Amino acid sequence: MENARWRLYPASMGKRATKSPEATSPNDRLSIRLDLASGARIGPGKVAVLEEIARSGSISAAGRALHMSYRRTWELVEDLNRSLGTPVVETAAGGSGGGGAVLTRAGKAIVERYRAIELDTASAARKHLLALHRVCAK
Repeated sequence: MENARWRLYPASMGKRATKSPEATSPNDRLSIRLDLASGARIGPGKVAVLEEIARSGSISAAGRALHMSYRRTWELVEDLNRSLGTPVVETAAGGSGGGGAVLTRAGKAIVERYRAIELDTASAARKHLLALHRVCAK
């Protein structure tokens, strides 16, 4: 490694690299998983499912967008519902008008708080990542 400076981006920011006076590495990512006392495990996959359901209005469309089966997508939602003790997604039955899905207040709060934790953690970890790069550059 050269004398480059690095920025740590949350995993939600993907491989977005911007060239600035502080050179960035698109490979440096932070991935957070929350293990709550309730037994709920919330990580990037479940949050991506919730975000995609919010965007598409459909569990099946969310699964397709994330290259997951409907069953797997539904299992992730159900795991959150069960472990949190409250629904994270509200569904409407299909039919001639079609069904749909929306995030509940709890679902929206999970996404919002998870992303806030991710950003705060990335900010706090940045100086440590810089130190690691300095050590590895020697």
